[in-house]
Amino acid sequence: MQFGMVAAERATLESTYEGLCTVSEMKDVKDPVSGKTQQQPVVVLADEPCGLSQSTLPSATQTITSDRVEYDAKLFISPDVTIEPGSRITVQQNGMEFKGEQAGKAFRYATHQEIKLKEVLNA
Repeated sequence: MQFGMVAAERATLESTYEGLCTVSEMKDVKDPVSGKTQQQPVVVLADEPCGLSQSTLPSATQTITSDRVEYDAKLFISPDVTIEPGSRITVQQNGMEFKGEQAGKAFRYATHQEIKLKEVLNA
């Protein structure tokens, strides 16, 4: 494959995606009974093919009640989708589940986009 063939490069990259992600954003939702509007998480993208990679080495925190390991990760996903900063993203990949929050704007390429994620515990 030669460089500069965006469609072929994109197809090759997307063939490596081993995960599926669900994206939720906080939206105004009106309660049909009370008529009150509240901010609630709303799924805006479901089962989207993606790849998740560890971005930094995990840091461990030990407390009296538990040991906690936090990860930063990088999500690789189609450049055709729009994911807003602050969105909650859950990725199922290789038998694990990662729950994170988008930490900043996506970095787009013609073949994919990269999104930094910060792990969200107890999400």
